[in-house]
Amino acid sequence: MDGRQIAFRNNLPAFLATSPWREGLTEDQFDRVCRDTLAYTFAAGATICHRESPALHWLAVVDGLVKVDTTTEDGRATTFAGVPGGAWFGEGAVLKGEPRPYAVVAIRDSTVAFVPRATFLWLVDSSHSFSRWLIDQLNARLGYYVALVESLRLGDVIARVAYCVAELFNPQLYPNTQPHIGISQEEIGRLTGLSRQTAYRALHELEDAGLLRVHYGSIEVLDLEGLKKYARSP
Repeated sequence: MDGRQIAFRNNLPAFLATSPWREGLTEDQFDRVCRDTLAYTFAAGATICHRESPALHWLAVVDGLVKVDTTTEDGRATTFAGVPGGAWFGEGAVLKGEPRPYAVVAIRDSTVAFVPRATFLWLVDSSHSFSRWLIDQLNARLGYYVALVESLRLGDVIARVAYCVAELFNPQLYPNTQPHIGISQEEIGRLTGLSRQTAYRALHELEDAGLLRVHYGSIEVLDLEGLKKYARSP
């Protein structure tokens, strides 16, 4: 982990209190999560978790944007997901207790919360509402990857890019995404498995359709429903 711990303790309970799994926890359960959770800040480009590192924490992006990716032995990089502020992730690796099969890297300056694995598993065992939310979270993540594979195999490149941008607004996985997303065209290319040039052309096709606006280092979504419809087009 290439970050530094920050003085976030006073504000951390406020962030945790707005998390979607908070509802249904008892005060004692929530107090333990607040006591056990730490926050760290990472500069853009810093590695938050290395691939094959132990999955000792459940993670949330308090602020910023991170990516979940991997690099093959011959140097090819693939981004599985972009994770914006307010989103929780990494529950699968924590549940299995296995090394993370991916790296987590900050796309821009980001603050990340770390819930110890022991606390996470204790919540699973002690809170029915948390377990219910976790099932919904895992189901939404499975649906995301199934649809992503379908998009990669069946969709044209513009529909593929539309899908990957639209899914950053998935209400279960990414409840706090704002219309202006700080993600580059190169990162969109890695997220979709396309070259930067192909992603550039696809984004500008979507811009010409009035669905989004491309800025330097960011994308502004103008018509989310239209973007979703385009992503589902044959």
